Amino acid sequence: MTISIRLVPWSEARETARAIRYAVFVEEQGVPVEMEWDEWDEPSWHALALAEDGTALATGRLLPDGHIGRMAVLKRARGTGVGARVLAALMDKAAELGYAELVLSAQSHAAPFYARVGFAPVGEPFEEVGIPHVEMRKSLR
Repeated sequence: MTISIRLVPWSEARETARAIRYAVFVEEQGVPVEMEWDEWDEPSWHALALAEDGTALATGRLLPDGHIGRMAVLKRARGTGVGARVLAALMDKAAELGYAELVLSAQSHAAPFYARVGFAPVGEPFEEVGIPHVEMRKSLR
């Protein structure tokens, strides 16, 4: 499967990213819809993973303060490496922008995914929207 990754502003990502995030977070994980949308979409860079035919597969965002968030891969694309490619694109953009460190709140089950590319857990696990999470950080220096 040929996959392309695009890094775009919210104005270009909105429709596609919202559909992916709604399917993963709201429908699958039961996150209240009002908790999914926030003021950080507009100022962030958004990665979109698209199949050769243009079908959206995954998304993630890079906030202006170096947080990576809203990483979501549609069920049919999991295990294909597309999530790793979205994360790599976001990390590359952060490096290009000169960020010293990246921070994310990983769902606990996904912590090993982030650890594989150098993110380390910081502090105690916590719950967010009823889902166990852990803060993770990675230095870019």
